[in-house]
Amino acid sequence: MLNRTLLILLFSFSLAAAAQAPSPTPARTAAQLPVKRAPAPSTSQSPLAILHTTAGDMKCELFPAQAPKAVANFIALAKGTKSWKNPATQKQVSGKPLYDGVIFHRVIPNFMIQSGDPSGTGSGDVGFEFPDELRADLLFDKPGRLAMANAGPNTNSSQFFITEVPQPDLNPCLDGAGCQRPFGHMDKNTGYTIFGQCDDATVELVKKIARMPCQAGPTCDGNNSRPLNPVKITHIEIVKAGSSAKPLAPRPAARAGAQPKPSPGAQ
Repeated sequence: MLNRTLLILLFSFSLAAAAQAPSPTPARTAAQLPVKRAPAPSTSQSPLAILHTTAGDMKCELFPAQAPKAVANFIALAKGTKSWKNPATQKQVSGKPLYDGVIFHRVIPNFMIQSGDPSGTGSGDVGFEFPDELRADLLFDKPGRLAMANAGPNTNSSQFFITEVPQPDLNPCLDGAGCQRPFGHMDKNTGYTIFGQCDDATVELVKKIARMPCQAGPTCDGNNSRPLNPVKITHIEIVKAGSSAKPLAPRPAARAGAQPKPSPGAQ
C-alpha cells in the first residue's frame, strides 16, 4: 500500500522508495467509516513533546491511552533509551537520541511534513518495526495530527509526519470489505497510527516549513517534495504530564547519519 519512503502520492503515481507516508488527496464527500471526533485527551494525563528545530519549536500532546506502543517508541527514541540501527553504518546505536540532528526530508504544502529517518532520505532502516494502533474514534479530521509513517500494515518504526490540514483519506480502513479511496483500494485494518495532536502554533510552523524552497523548484509539491535546505530537529524534549516545559540549554546540532539523497516518499 505504501512504499518505504512514505506517502502514496495522490497526484496519480505510486512511490517506489521505502518508508512511505500518505499522499495529498482531495477531501471525500462521504467517509467509508463513521467520522467521530476523537475526545481530546486530558492535558493533566498526557505528556507533551517539544520538538526543538532550526525553524522554531513545535509542541505536540501525546496520546499514550490511544496509542501506547507508538508513544512509548517515540519517547524512547527521543530520550535515547531505545537502541536503533544506524542506516549509514548498519551498526546498533545505544544511549543516543535517534531524532537529534534528523531533518524533515519530505514536505508538501496543504498536506504534511515528515521526519524521523536518520539517513535523511526517507528510506533508512533503523532495525525494528511495531504494530499499528488504529481507532475509529481518532481520525485525520483536524490539522496538526502527529502520526506514524509506514511502509504497509504493522511496519511502524521511527518516521512520523504532522498534518497541515484535515486529511480524511488517511483515516484507517476498518470495514470488512476494505475501503475505496481516491488513491486506490485499502484493505481492512490498514492506515496510519495517530499518536498525538500538535498545537495551532505548530500547525503554522508546519505551513511555513512546507513552503520553503524545494530542491527541484521554488516550492515543493507531491512530485518534488525534497526541501532545498531541510529544517533539522535539534532535540525532542518530553515534558511529563502535569509539569511545565523548561527552556532547553543550547547544544550543537547533531548530524544525520548519512548524506541525504532526493527521495520521493516518506515512512
